[in-house]
Order: sequence, then structure tokens, then C-alpha cells
Amino acid sequence: MSFVPMTVADLEEVTAAEQRIHPFPWSPGNFRDSLAAGHDCWLKREAGALAAFAVVMRAVDEVHLLNISVLPERQRAGQGRVLLDFLCDRARQAGMKRMLLEVRASNVGAVAFYRHFDFAEIGRRRGYYPANEGREDAIVMAKTL
Repeated sequence: MSFVPMTVADLEEVTAAEQRIHPFPWSPGNFRDSLAAGHDCWLKREAGALAAFAVVMRAVDEVHLLNISVLPERQRAGQGRVLLDFLCDRARQAGMKRMLLEVRASNVGAVAFYRHFDFAEIGRRRGYYPANEGREDAIVMAKTL
């Protein structure tokens, strides 16, 4: 298992995985913009194969988890836990005090996952996510680091 910084060379692999994972995936441009902006973009690899990836934006003393994704064939095997622990450890080492994220209100599995890691709901963003029939709310969650 290894964590490696995402680069432009990884975009084709990451966006192909993103399309398999999410019904409304990030575009290659979203990832490219995140890299250009200097966000922390990480890949988790096992035996060289992509298992998961994440994008985190730093802002003063907080980090905002913009994207954390586990490949379908690697889900329910602790990949998300290991990656989230890695991201939280890096944020703490950088002096960050809190991590924020948004999650689809309908994604009960993800909400439970984040609650397990001591994230608490701090608000909602109405109509934040695209959905098959209009828009869907996001639950805003935060964790003290």
C-alpha cells in the first residue's frame, strides 16, 4: 500500500475510475483545476493498482475534503478508512484544526461512515448536488482535528 501525489499524468486513470464510482462524476477539468490550484490530491495504490483517491483544499487552518473515492471493487475493505486517516494525519501535521466536507443527503452509507469518524452535521446546502430529478441537498459535516 502506498500514498502518492496525483499528477496530470494520472488524470485519465482517475477520471475513468471516477466515472465508474459516481453517477455525477467530476470531469477531467475538475481534477486538473484542483491540481493547478495546488490542492492536496492523493492516490492510494496497492501493488501499483489504483484503489482510491482524494482531493483536499486547505484554507487557513481548515481543510475541505472535496472528493474521496474508492474503486467499486475495493469498497467495503477499509480503503476509505485508511485514506481518510492518512488525510486527517496530514492535515494535523500541517496545523489544520478542522476538516469539512459535503455529502449527498441520500448517501446514508457515506453519512454513517463519516459519523463513525466523528464528523458531525453542521448544516445543509439546499440543492447542492445534481440529481436524476433536479437537485439534491448536501449535508455539511465537520470534524475537529
